[in-house]
Amino acid sequence: MDTQTLIVGGGGENYETQQHLRLDYANRHGLIAGATGTGKTVTLQILAEGFSRAGVPVFLSDVKGDLSGLAKAGTETHKLHDAFMKRVGTIGLDDFAYETFPVCFWDLYGDQGHPVRTTVAEMGPLLISRMLELTEAQEGVLNIAFRVADEQGLPLLDLKDLQSLLVWVGESTDQIGLRYGYVSKQSLGTIQRRLLVLENQGGAKLFGEPALALSDIMATDAGRGRINVLAADKLMNSPKLYATFLLWLLSELFEELPEVGDPDKPKLVFFFDEAHLLFDGAPKVLVDKVEQVARLIRSKGVGVYFITQNPADVPEDILGQLGNRIQHALRAFTAKDKKALKLAAETYRENPAFDIEDAIMQVGVGEAVTSFLENKGIPGIAERTLIRPPSSQLGPITKSERQGVIDGSPIAGKYEHIIDRASAFETLTKRAEEAAKAAEEAEAREEEMSVAEREYQSGRKYTGTKVTRSTSRTTRKATNTIGAEIGKLVIKELKGTTGRRIVRGILGGLFKGR
Repeated sequence: MDTQTLIVGGGGENYETQQHLRLDYANRHGLIAGATGTGKTVTLQILAEGFSRAGVPVFLSDVKGDLSGLAKAGTETHKLHDAFMKRVGTIGLDDFAYETFPVCFWDLYGDQGHPVRTTVAEMGPLLISRMLELTEAQEGVLNIAFRVADEQGLPLLDLKDLQSLLVWVGESTDQIGLRYGYVSKQSLGTIQRRLLVLENQGGAKLFGEPALALSDIMATDAGRGRINVLAADKLMNSPKLYATFLLWLLSELFEELPEVGDPDKPKLVFFFDEAHLLFDGAPKVLVDKVEQVARLIRSKGVGVYFITQNPADVPEDILGQLGNRIQHALRAFTAKDKKALKLAAETYRENPAFDIEDAIMQVGVGEAVTSFLENKGIPGIAERTLIRPPSSQLGPITKSERQGVIDGSPIAGKYEHIIDRASAFETLTKRAEEAAKAAEEAEAREEEMSVAEREYQSGRKYTGTKVTRSTSRTTRKATNTIGAEIGKLVIKELKGTTGRRIVRGILGGLFKGR
């Protein structure tokens, strides 16, 4: 195999003409589309294998659990072995062999792979707002909370940090509103409820330390690119969490990686499965951000490949950035389907040998209409392509085999134990406790004062109004700082129902993570 390309399959009339994806154009992104059951997952598998052979790390999400097979070589006893060998002969894959690949399993919940986390601060208010499906006004309140946290030196690491910060903001609305504008307690309440739902769904495990180091997903093992497989079967029950996490990771790559121009091969290839979840109901500002990332991240050496059922699921401006395309079969049962089919066919460079629209409807399982970038980045002519068989196992590995891969991973033990260092929750709790203690000491001293002392003090501060015990206490309390008053309110809230809920949820997560 040419080291500068990877073989996707065979094209032409008899599928004998090998179809290559050039590595020097692999960072110009791509699309894998097709109806359910047409072979998209296997295509994703063989692309991951090809990039790994070339020394390119890969990050992909395993929505159905099938891609764990990348960690184990295929076998001649597999029921499709004979069909695979026939396809190997047709395409002319002289060096084909069953083999395993260096796989690293990740899981947001920590059950089927190494835990993967980020901090609340790194995720940022825009992506968290998207995850929580907040309105524009609620997103504005969240932006204010993040700004206050920065100015107050309150690190936002995990979910309890954000929850306690919102309590603090809620009790400080008058002071904060003078500088940043009105902060609605109704909006704060809505955000807290959405955070509680996220916590109940297990989303709290996404936030905390140690946070994911990008170097751990961009590594090579014995010259082969590491294939990072994110367990997403359970995560798909929370589609906004799934899409937001992948978008965060993509944004981190965009922000952290240096410019490399046009490399001979990508530094990383990122596969975004179920891509429609990213765009369904997304606000324009978020779509614009994705478009910006797609347009500029290729200069960082990162190729992004969207996997979805229909190319129409991807906004047109982003679709135009996807140079390498593999289109599996589409079905056209309705007028809308026919329109989408026509639009999909129009995005390909015509081939006089066949009608592209007909071909997209007619290709069988494991076949596709493909187009890859050629010299000077020009789209290649569309070809009917027979996708090559995978060298790794087709289908999932067993639970014990997966655990063996996890235990033998080069990063085993690095992310398994949570680090809970002092952050916003601890800082606000300490401030509140100190303020509450100072207030209690002041009240205790007042109780110890004799009647004569109180009358003496009242006499010195005579204002023409009879000073009673209650008015004297009110006067004393008025001298307390605003911070102390806020502190008492916060500690009262943290020690009440909300505080117990936060502690219970976080402790539960810690125990489960061990």
